[in-house]
Amino acid sequence: MLMTALTMPEQVTLTLSALILLSSFLLLAQVRVDSLINTFALQGLLLFFATLVIAFISGKYELLISAALTLGLKVFFIPMQLRKLVVRLDIRREVEVLIKPSLIMLFAGALVLFSYYVALPIRELSLLSTRNTIAISLAVILIGMLMIISRAKAASQVIGFMSMENGLFFAAVVSTFGMPMVVELGIAFDVLVAVILFGVFFFHIRAEIGSLDTDRLNHLTEVEK
Repeated sequence: MLMTALTMPEQVTLTLSALILLSSFLLLAQVRVDSLINTFALQGLLLFFATLVIAFISGKYELLISAALTLGLKVFFIPMQLRKLVVRLDIRREVEVLIKPSLIMLFAGALVLFSYYVALPIRELSLLSTRNTIAISLAVILIGMLMIISRAKAASQVIGFMSMENGLFFAAVVSTFGMPMVVELGIAFDVLVAVILFGVFFFHIRAEIGSLDTDRLNHLTEVEK
């Protein structure tokens, strides 16, 4: 479908979707924790604007509440809590060495193509104006999963998990124009609990193995007494 055949709000939605996908690639390429957190906050901000536009397109203005939750949690609260954690753990300037980064980025590109292939039947059957963005939301989820698999640092894996949640939220917004408010509030509460648990998780790993590199867990052996 040509961009000129779409209305201005639909063009803006597609542009924001492309930027959200680009932010997933940026997350995958970052090697410093502070840069990861800033990029995650940027992805949340793009998700906020996309939700606003979709609320305008669909006429479901209850999505404005979802947009407000996204802005408060994913742009301000969660990044702020993560920044406090990395300062207390003194890992703000810690650099993670990526193994074969070019291969990882190529694999991420393949996941995008796979997402478009999987979402093609949905796109053909759906009558929603945002059907072209369903593949992008799936790609964001898969790239977040790839980030969890390919990273060794616990902090990077947590941000990858949060990026997957962003993809799931975006998929719900673009495919159904939003979830019931009770479900969204439940998810928001789960995210808050997850941030607290991840903080405890970070400190426990640091106390036990002296590092947040989860690869070191593979070298732990049972000591016979």
